Amino acid sequence: MQIHVVQQGQSLFGIANAYNTSVNDIVEANKISDPSKLAVGQTLVIPIIGSFYWVQPGDSLWSVGQKFNVSYQTLAQVNRIPATTPLTVGQRLYIPQRPKRKAEFNGYVEPLGETVSPEIEQSAREAAPYLTYLAPFSFEIQRDGTLKEPLLNNFPAIANANDVTLMMVITNLENDQFSDELGRIVLTNLDVQNKLLDNIVKTAKKYGFRDIHFDMEYLRPQDKNAYNGFLRKAKQRFKKEGWLLSTALAPKTSADQKGKWYEGHDYKTHGEIVDFVVIMTYEWGYSGGPPRSVSPIGPVREVLEYAISEMPSSKIMMGQNLYGYDWTLPYVEGGKYAKAVSPQRAIELAKKYNVPIQYSMKDQAPHFNYKDENGKEHKVWFEDARSIQAKFDLVKELGLRGVSYWKLGLAFPQNWLLITENFQVAKN
Repeated sequence: MQIHVVQQGQSLFGIANAYNTSVNDIVEANKISDPSKLAVGQTLVIPIIGSFYWVQPGDSLWSVGQKFNVSYQTLAQVNRIPATTPLTVGQRLYIPQRPKRKAEFNGYVEPLGETVSPEIEQSAREAAPYLTYLAPFSFEIQRDGTLKEPLLNNFPAIANANDVTLMMVITNLENDQFSDELGRIVLTNLDVQNKLLDNIVKTAKKYGFRDIHFDMEYLRPQDKNAYNGFLRKAKQRFKKEGWLLSTALAPKTSADQKGKWYEGHDYKTHGEIVDFVVIMTYEWGYSGGPPRSVSPIGPVREVLEYAISEMPSSKIMMGQNLYGYDWTLPYVEGGKYAKAVSPQRAIELAKKYNVPIQYSMKDQAPHFNYKDENGKEHKVWFEDARSIQAKFDLVKELGLRGVSYWKLGLAFPQNWLLITENFQVAKN
C-alpha cells in the first residue's frame, strides 16, 4: 500500500497510471466524493500490494533497504537489477510488502442523546473488522454504587458478529463532568465499592462484556493509593470470571507530574495490576485552546517513552484521535470553541476554499488556513495517512500493544486501510 501526496496539477488518472492501478480503486479506498477535484497536499492511500519508491540523491540499494527494513539483495531481486548497479535519481523501485505483527485495536463509541444514531451504529459496524475491542462510552457510577447505563442498542451484537471483545467502560462522570468527589466516595466507602463491583459483575454478564475498563479521571491526589487498592480488589474479582481489566491513563511524562488530570494515576502500579492501559495521548490541541496539532508526535513519544519505563510496553495502547479541529481566528482565550472535524471533512474544506494542505514534519500532522464566506480566517489541524503512519511506526518501534481510538463516528477511511497494511488485528 502506498501513501501519495497530491501535487499541483495532478489528477487521479495520472496518479493511478503511476502506480499501475485504477481510478476506481483509489476513489473507493479513499471514499473520494468528487474524483474530478483534489486538494494540493491531500494524501491518498493507493491500494496496491507493496509500495513504490522513487530514488533520491545519495540513495543506494543498501540505504533504501534500511529505510524500508528490506535487504538490498531482496530489493535487487524483486526489481530485477544487479545488486552492485548504482541507482539513478528518479528511478522507481518496488518495495515488497513487509511482515506484519499482531496488535490490538480499541474503538470507543459515544452515543449521545436519547437514541443511537444510525450513523454511529454504522461506523461501529464498519470499524469492527479492524478492532479487538469495542467500547461503548460509558457506564457512569452513581453515588450509591449503582450504574447509569449508556445506550447500547446493537453494539453487543456487532461485537459478537466480528469476534470483538466488548469493553465495559466505567467512569466517574457526574453531570457530564469527571467528579473527584464521586471518585472519593467510590474509593473510600467500602459499602459503595462492594455494591459497585457486584453491579459491574451483574451487568457484564447480562451484556457479555469481557474487559472491564475504568476511566476514572481528575481524582484527588490523596486517592491515588486508594485507586490502586480498588484495582487490586477488582482484578481478583474479575479474574474469577475470566475477564480482562484495563484502565485509561492521563498522558504523563513523570511520576510526580502536577495537575488534577495526572496526580491520581500511578503508571507503575497500574502496569503491575491491570492487563493493559489506554494512554490518552491526544488533546494537546483542543477545542478551547489555541490552534495546534491534536496529537503531535513529539509529545506523544515523550509520554510513551516514560510509560515504557514504568510498565511493560506490551501492556500499553496508544490513544489516537479520529478527529481534528477548525479554529476561527484570531484565537481568544475563553472565546469561541473550535469545531471538531473528521479528516474527510477537513479535506472537503480545503477543496471548497481551494487552499493547499501543509504538513508539519515536526508534529507529523497536516494543517491549512482558509477564509470563509464572512471573511473570517480559520486554522485547521487534522489527521491523514501520513500522520497515522507516523504513529504506527512509533507503535512498532516501542513494541506497544496497539492503538485505542477516540472515537468512532468520524469518517477516516485511510486509517482502517493502514491498519491492515501494518498489522494483523488480534481477535480475542
